[in-house]
Amino acid sequence: MNKKDVTFTIGLTILMGVIWAVGELVMGLWLAVVPSAHIFWFALIVIITLGISVWHSMIEDNSDLEDPKRAKYERKVNKRKKN
Repeated sequence: MNKKDVTFTIGLTILMGVIWAVGELVMGLWLAVVPSAHIFWFALIVIITLGISVWHSMIEDNSDLEDPKRAKYERKVNKRKKN
């Protein structure tokens, strides 16, 4: 697991936790819902989080396949062409 993947997973978890907490506050303070709605809300947040995480892990990242020296050379050459 790359540093990018860990950062994405932690960020996604924090974001979904905040969304869940806001939803709980809204359901608790302003909306009259049945108690089972809180369970369904939690389950929905978990399912969405897992779905996004699996989708992100299935995306093929080509940055590991590239040669860093070749990429640096390409950037340098492209920078010269622009000037």
